[in-house]
Amino acid sequence: MKVLSQNTAFGGMQGVFAHESEACKTEMNFAVFVPPQAIKEPRPVLWYLSGLTCTHANVMEKGEYRRMAAELGLIVVCPDTSPRGNDVPDELTNWQMGKGAGFYLDATEQPWAENYQMYSYVTEELPNFLRQHFRMDMDRQGIFGHSMGGHGAMTIALKHPDRFKSCSAFAPIVAPSSADWSVPALEKYLGADKAAWREYDACALVEDGARFPEFLIDQGKADGFLDNGLRPWLFEEAIKDTDIKLTLRMHERYDHSYYFISTFMDEHLKWHAERLG
Repeated sequence: MKVLSQNTAFGGMQGVFAHESEACKTEMNFAVFVPPQAIKEPRPVLWYLSGLTCTHANVMEKGEYRRMAAELGLIVVCPDTSPRGNDVPDELTNWQMGKGAGFYLDATEQPWAENYQMYSYVTEELPNFLRQHFRMDMDRQGIFGHSMGGHGAMTIALKHPDRFKSCSAFAPIVAPSSADWSVPALEKYLGADKAAWREYDACALVEDGARFPEFLIDQGKADGFLDNGLRPWLFEEAIKDTDIKLTLRMHERYDHSYYFISTFMDEHLKWHAERLG
């Protein structure tokens, strides 16, 4: 593990690290905040997945999570959103595809399949790597994210209800199989057969029988992507005849930015802490 930076914050440590990823076949950066309680005992882990165009740094610099995470004793892990490197395929003029737009899936189509294995990276490789270096209680894990990362968090939780005890999202893409900004990416990553897309679509996963106890979703009503990209009411409809609980909070005047995320970050951390114990 390569240490890129380490800083003391609220009695804990905010670090940025890098390692060689076998899944993505390139060096990957990630951020980890370790609360002061981890000096004495393993602590619960909260995974934060970022949105399109972001890296690990966006939430680390603008999410304002460290004070509450230190108070609650939560380790917060912030992976990157895609593989990086000069040899990694990309679409330079398309912010919805390629670098910064991994969609937390395992690509099957060329040229993307070689590096874009973000689902395997986030669910298997990175957790297995980090447990060797930090005092993490892997029996108490939660996951949350923003936009594309909210999509990632929800789909991962639905597919791993035995691993995660809590899941929340800020302005998630709940049905990427039919959203304007994700359909072209899914077709390039996974091919034209939409049956393959369902594995990475929260609404479709629920329709196909996947279950998770409950979700918390915060959404701004002034979000410019609300009607064509996010549409949380579709997930509300998908779970109607299930035992999945949903707290969907729609907020006047809030948009898609980190001003919105940072406003409700403390509430999400407390919500996860209650469920992680």
